[in-house]
Amino acid sequence: MTGIRWQLAHGRHVELGDKALVMGILNVTPDSFSDGGRFEGLDRALDQARRMGDEGASIIDVGGESTRPGAASVSAAEEQDRVLPVIAALATAGDILISIDTYREETARLAVQAGAHIVNDVWGLQREPGIARVAAETGAGLVIMHTGREREKLADVIDDQFLFLRRSLEIASQAGVGDAQIVLDPGFGFAKEADENLDLMARFEELSRLGYPLLAGTSRKRFVGHVTGREPADRDAGTAATSVILRMKGAHIFRVHNVAINVDALAFADAMLARANNPRGS
Repeated sequence: MTGIRWQLAHGRHVELGDKALVMGILNVTPDSFSDGGRFEGLDRALDQARRMGDEGASIIDVGGESTRPGAASVSAAEEQDRVLPVIAALATAGDILISIDTYREETARLAVQAGAHIVNDVWGLQREPGIARVAAETGAGLVIMHTGREREKLADVIDDQFLFLRRSLEIASQAGVGDAQIVLDPGFGFAKEADENLDLMARFEELSRLGYPLLAGTSRKRFVGHVTGREPADRDAGTAATSVILRMKGAHIFRVHNVAINVDALAFADAMLARANNPRGS
């Protein structure tokens, strides 16, 4: 899938296809699994966003509530107090694209009003379906993620992806979200055992049958540690390896903590894809 224009809020868009896009993770939380507490406070958050932009991130994904297993939930007001000042400051600081990582309709709406271009919902519109209305009304890009949490999954990992994501796409369609706004995320690590994540990687190209661009979020996940034996802070090389594999299998966007190592790794993947599509002498 090449030459795709992803429609975003505030009259923006981004081209997907020939070059992998990196989305830098900016958790303004005290308890995220690998960087909790590191970027709390406006100044530290903005410094990290600038650093990731300088390293090659095209999108900054701002999150105000940890989604790690067992994390304590926070109120909508607390989430908004964490993310909205950061988003507003980023919106005035430059041209970098901003994503809000939330499953709450109210937070999504306020974030887009503050300057966010993309809404990234880890519950795939199935916890607060009103997020789809926010995307439809604002033109925001919408990342719809698969999760296995709080439900019975099908035994086959791809069958379960199709079951869940088709329901999410139906919610989006009924709300009036355009196809050009949608990116799908298979939700690596979200109620998936290590073998399930590896099976999902091995069969990733099958997801292209859904007909939408794909985002991969493997960064520092537990299954990367399962393969490498590394603790979360030491999983960036393993993450970069997964990024290359998934790029070769059709992923377009990569949500990562360490931008620099993934930008370099994906540059090689893109070079190999370009060579395969246009071999010398052909």
